[in-house]
Amino acid sequence: MGLSDDLELQLLLSRLFLFMFVVTMLGNLLIILAVSSDSHLHTPMYFFLSNLSLADISFISTAIPKMILDIQTHNRVIFCGVSMTQMSIFMLFGCIDDLLLTVMAYDPFVAICFPLHYLITMKPQLCGLFVLSFFISLLDSQLHYLMVSQLTFFMDVEIPHFFCDPSQLLNLVCFQLLTNNIFMYSIGSIFGSVPLLGIIFTYYIIICFILRVPSTGEKYKALSTCGSYLSVVCLFYGTTLGVYLSSTVSPSARQGAVALVVYTVVNSMLNHFIYSLRNRDIKRAMKKLLRNTI
Repeated sequence: MGLSDDLELQLLLSRLFLFMFVVTMLGNLLIILAVSSDSHLHTPMYFFLSNLSLADISFISTAIPKMILDIQTHNRVIFCGVSMTQMSIFMLFGCIDDLLLTVMAYDPFVAICFPLHYLITMKPQLCGLFVLSFFISLLDSQLHYLMVSQLTFFMDVEIPHFFCDPSQLLNLVCFQLLTNNIFMYSIGSIFGSVPLLGIIFTYYIIICFILRVPSTGEKYKALSTCGSYLSVVCLFYGTTLGVYLSSTVSPSARQGAVALVVYTVVNSMLNHFIYSLRNRDIKRAMKKLLRNTI
């Protein structure tokens, strides 16, 4: 499993992960239902938010249910084809998360810098960017899949992890090639750094615009507009950086597993809490949904 060899601790961890998995599923489903049921939220921003919740559900469902089942059944066997499929699906939804966060940066940019043009600029046609994000993410996952599928692995090897992470699979090949690592981390750098640089550039413009606003109250209002989004971005890229640093710098497999748990479980679980607690429109839609349901 990678986190602990103690059976009692593994059972405790499985219950904890089950609780976090259920909370993540319910919270993100609640956001999807709230957005779909409230006509006031049928805008590109909330369309992307509901798809971000859907990606988080798919992302955490890739590894956590199997891990919980394996702990309960004391089965740690995973076949090569299953591990490859798990890896590619994980990369697909991880990249969708990444790109959706980049696309969502456009909303506060327009709302703060061009408020009078917001309704004209944020057209429903922008929702088509989700399709583009999906195909780019599919390309990323397939590049990882094709690269790993060309490698030759040892038979009956042990992965000190709860999940078939690409960096872990590279450590199991019969012939370690420097080009494999270079190619793997180059893809990760391109698909990770380009969206991040886009977000940084967008918020550089936003901050420069806010600093020119004379009123302190208006500055606070503008910053509060993008507070929840910035919290999610910092959480996502902070945990992503932790996973990459743990796989390249730290030799400890356990530290890498812990970093991946935070990236996979905690990140997906906290996203809906951040948006539901800090976004008035989402809170109002959730209260309306729950009131109509009850």
